[in-house]
Amino acid sequence: MFRFRHLIFAACCLLGGTLNQLPAADTLNPSGKAKPNVLFIAIDDQNDWIGAFGGHPLAKTPQIDRLANRGTAFLNAHCQAPLCCPSRTSLLLGLRPTTTGVYGLAPSFRSLDQWKDRVALPQHFQANGYRTLSAGKIYHGDFGGPQQRAKEFDVWGPGSTVGATPKKKLIGSTPMGNHPLMDWGMFPHKDEEKGDYQIASWAVEQIKSAPKDKPFFLSTGFFLPHVPCYATQRWFDLYPDDDTVLPLVKEDDRNDTPRFSWYLHWSLPEPRLKWVKENHQWRNLVRSYLACTSFVDSQVGRLLDALDEAGLSENTIVVLWGDHGWHLGEKGITGKNSLWERSTRVPLIISGPGVSNGGRCMQPAELLDLYPTLIDLCGLTGRTDLEGISLVPQLNNASTKRDRPAITSHNPGNHGIRSERWRYIRYADDSEELYNMEHDPHEWHNVAAKPEHATVIAAHRKWLPTNNAPLAPNSAHRILTYDQTTDEAIWEATTIHRNDPIPE
Repeated sequence: MFRFRHLIFAACCLLGGTLNQLPAADTLNPSGKAKPNVLFIAIDDQNDWIGAFGGHPLAKTPQIDRLANRGTAFLNAHCQAPLCCPSRTSLLLGLRPTTTGVYGLAPSFRSLDQWKDRVALPQHFQANGYRTLSAGKIYHGDFGGPQQRAKEFDVWGPGSTVGATPKKKLIGSTPMGNHPLMDWGMFPHKDEEKGDYQIASWAVEQIKSAPKDKPFFLSTGFFLPHVPCYATQRWFDLYPDDDTVLPLVKEDDRNDTPRFSWYLHWSLPEPRLKWVKENHQWRNLVRSYLACTSFVDSQVGRLLDALDEAGLSENTIVVLWGDHGWHLGEKGITGKNSLWERSTRVPLIISGPGVSNGGRCMQPAELLDLYPTLIDLCGLTGRTDLEGISLVPQLNNASTKRDRPAITSHNPGNHGIRSERWRYIRYADDSEELYNMEHDPHEWHNVAAKPEHATVIAAHRKWLPTNNAPLAPNSAHRILTYDQTTDEAIWEATTIHRNDPIPE
């Protein structure tokens, strides 16, 4: 029966992975050892401002750094899309946005006929005998009623919420539609009132009460440091209230970038650097982001402590990842929505059985790789329909070379290719950028036009996706589309020509 069940599952994977529910599998690896548990930790909008990742010299994240020392940190890891929904869809389905057509905040992939029955990562664990649990933000958006939710996870905890909020916005009204999310700062409240604290508390209880006879896949999705970035005073006190907290910014940084880069973005309530500076909010925003990062770090520590206290650390794989980065003024913008390093680079750490301690991998890695990696680490039934490749060779030896770069796509036809040394960007109008990340880590000097780099560009161009799926039906049409025949871009239903002024 065991072998027959796996044959059925393998066949379904070859047909597109459309089998959602299967009888419980054996809880042993082929070696006869108990399968490891998995603690799957997501952090929303978390860039590389983590101590172990060196993105900000003042960042204080002792718990995440502690996890990095227990396992391997991927210091050159990147998302497949610099936006929540397409990034998480890609990770959970094991497919690129250029395959799914999900590039924006909508639609949910379960609403699309092609993907509505595809076996997502948690379901694959469920089919292999795991008890699956989820709290906070793992998927993006609503997955329907109880029947559909039961197909995604066995047990659902509290959803993703900000928690305590001030009576009115701390920064006042803004020209970005006065969106309620567009806020940050400190106001009197308790850590225990925050949504992420409550999510961590629930996850701690699940770890403490975990059945001994069945492995678990416990996913915990933290909301912060996503805006609104509210933190209590203790976390603000970790960071000086002066300009030493500000990131390095080159005032004319966009002068050598293609004009098309301004029209790449979804229309989101993300103020430009110009606005936050003129309104004396830049330092406040940066301190708020750092304070929230340190608060979430403390919640990660609570989960790690719970594993230790329950005696489960030795047989639990811990995966910590961010869904995309976030600009804090670099390239003249705040928020995500770009193909530069600050937006695509994410923290990625894996620890547990089968993983080297203290590994620091500089090879390019993708969030897309987590699905096949966890299959390998946990000895699950293999799949042949995943577009990522396993990171196990790097988990054994962090210096092991990878055969391909990391690829990030933002809307059809726009792609960033990140190799070990270079970042190459190709936009839908064929304009290009190239940065030597070894000598120019801030991406201040676009060298794409220099003849001596023609070979480098050619080597990176070959990795551009050949399949550029169009926008999925029911996408939110507040997105840039481009017609090369007419050389016209459409952004928020407005036709833009090459010589039109750059939007403020």
